[in-house]
Amino acid sequence: MPRSLALARGYPADMDGVTTTQRRQITRALGGIAVYALAFGMTFGAVSVASGLTLAQSLVLSVVMFTGASQFAFVGVIGAGGLPVAAISAALLLGARNAFYGVPVSAALRPQGRSRLWTAHFVIDETTAMLGAQQDTPAKRLAFWATGIVLFVAWVAGTAAGAIAGEVIDPDALGLDAAAPAVFLALLWPHLRTLRASALAGASVLVAVALIPIAAPGVPVLAAALLAVAAGLLPGRDRTHPEVPSDVDGLP
Repeated sequence: MPRSLALARGYPADMDGVTTTQRRQITRALGGIAVYALAFGMTFGAVSVASGLTLAQSLVLSVVMFTGASQFAFVGVIGAGGLPVAAISAALLLGARNAFYGVPVSAALRPQGRSRLWTAHFVIDETTAMLGAQQDTPAKRLAFWATGIVLFVAWVAGTAAGAIAGEVIDPDALGLDAAAPAVFLALLWPHLRTLRASALAGASVLVAVALIPIAAPGVPVLAAALLAVAAGLLPGRDRTHPEVPSDVDGLP
C-alpha cells in the first residue's frame, strides 16, 4: 500500500519506528485479548439466542454494533420483554462513552475523509487502552489496528460459536443468564473510586429498583442512566474527565 494512502487511512505505513520490544509487548497482549474476546463473544451469542434473537441477528449485532456492553444491554432488555426503543436507548447510552475516546485516537491516527468512519468503528475500550499504553506514534498505530482486527475477528467468531451452541443447550442451566449483570458490574467497579461516584451509583440503583414493579422492562435502566447523566452535568470537585483507560477493564 502506498505510504500516502496508508497514512490517509490511519494505518501504520512506516513500521521502522516500532521496536522489537514494542512488537513483542503488543503481540503478548493480543494473545490474552483474543482469548478474552472469544470467550465473551461466545457468552453473548448464547445469551442473544436465549433472548429470542436468531443466529443471523446476533452476528449482525456483533459486526455492526461491535461494542460488547451495549450488545448485552440490548439483548438483556429484549430478553426481559422490553420494547425495542428501550433496548436501543440502553445500548446507545452505554456506547456513548466510546465517543470520548475519539480525541486521543484521532490525535495518533489522524484519519482522513471516509476513513474516519472505518476508524471510529474500532474505537472501543481495548483498542484505546492499547493505543494509550504506547509511547510513540508508530507503536500507537500498530497497537490500535492490530488490537481492533484481532478483537473483531475473535468477537464475531465467538458470537457465532455461542449462538450455535445456545440453540442446542440451555444458557440458564450454565448460568449465562447472569452474564449481562456481571459484565455491568465489572465495568462499574473500577469507577467507584470517589464518594461522589459511589453515592451516584447507589442512587441509580434505588431509582431502578423502585421503577421495576411499575415500569416496562428497560425503563428502569434508562431512568438510572439519565440520573447519572444529569449528575455528570453538575459541577463537582472530584469529577474526572473521561480519558484513555489505564487498563483493559471493559468489553469491546
